[in-house]
Amino acid sequence: MKPEHKRMSRMLGYCLTLGTADAWSGFSFVAAVRLSETERAALAFSALNSLELDHAEMTAAASIGSAGAPLPPFLGGMDEARFWASYASRSELKAYALASFEAMSAKDQAAFFRHISEMEVAA
Repeated sequence: MKPEHKRMSRMLGYCLTLGTADAWSGFSFVAAVRLSETERAALAFSALNSLELDHAEMTAAASIGSAGAPLPPFLGGMDEARFWASYASRSELKAYALASFEAMSAKDQAAFFRHISEMEVAA
């Protein structure tokens, strides 16, 4: 076993024993120094896969950030909607897009469909 992996194993044991936010914050710092990005990604992937889907999604959102519910527009809706969407998670984007589409009148749905059909979709 590599020395840096032994150190990380000990650090994991300390964090599990202490169980405090400070200990886990220290783990993140030490992992950034001792493990490669690929090793940290594999560790994160494995940890998230060990959780129930909802808990994994909440954990990932807390880590990388999530937009939460969109705020009511102050002046114009489009700029604020685009700003919110730039921070939204994939599941938030999908949920609000579908809910918004379903709430539109049939005429607006048809206009929206024409608009997205004319756009060049990124592959």
